[in-house]
Amino acid sequence: MFAPRVLFAFMTAAPLILMPSGGLAQVTDKPPVIDALEDQGVIFKQEFEAGKGVRAFAGVLGDSPVAVYVLADGNAVAGTRLNAKGEPIDQATLQSLVAKPISDQAWAQLESATWVLDGKADAPRIVYAFTDANCPYCHLFWEAARPWVDAGKVQLRHLLVGVIKEDSPAKAAAILGAADPSAALRENEVKFDQGGITPAKSVPDDVQRTLEDNQMLMLSMGFRGTPGIIVQDDKGLIQKYNGMPQQGALTEVLGPR
Repeated sequence: MFAPRVLFAFMTAAPLILMPSGGLAQVTDKPPVIDALEDQGVIFKQEFEAGKGVRAFAGVLGDSPVAVYVLADGNAVAGTRLNAKGEPIDQATLQSLVAKPISDQAWAQLESATWVLDGKADAPRIVYAFTDANCPYCHLFWEAARPWVDAGKVQLRHLLVGVIKEDSPAKAAAILGAADPSAALRENEVKFDQGGITPAKSVPDDVQRTLEDNQMLMLSMGFRGTPGIIVQDDKGLIQKYNGMPQQGALTEVLGPR
């Protein structure tokens, strides 16, 4: 019996969010190397056609799509397959089988979470931001986004977490518990240099659950701090920005000014 081996090669692909999902349930004769890679955390979505003498599998590793090509001897190569001109062959297949469905799933999770609207509800571009009421970089992003938000081009959807200071959960409670959470969020940002919104006297159980749910979602999206910013590109794929975007990246996040 030979021992299947896999050689990982460099691969570039559009960023996406990894979400737990079932493996290759429809494949009943998976090669041993595919089973071994699944044990190592690779999630395979589907087998696809790659010509004679090779079996190709589309999967996700970390937060990137990956193609694994199993050769006739049972060994495998993971990475980008090129044609005779040196051009990638399977990028569109990976996007169709892996990147787009997982991005759609992640976007749906964001939509169904509890968030606070900043801007017009009919603004065409949606930007999600994991936000702490005490986060100075969240505040900088809020300020930088004003021209887009005020022009009705962008709506920011703030998913509040309480992680930076002891009173962060209480400030989030003051915002989420307000009659108009959007106005309360704006009050916190306008008064940020003076200490922000007055914290709530207590954090209700439902608000605590929301903060915990948002923090778990933030972690699952790969963020360890705020702001964590998520948008969709023109192909519908999730793009992530960790922290305050640099000046040159603002138009990537917020679109044309």
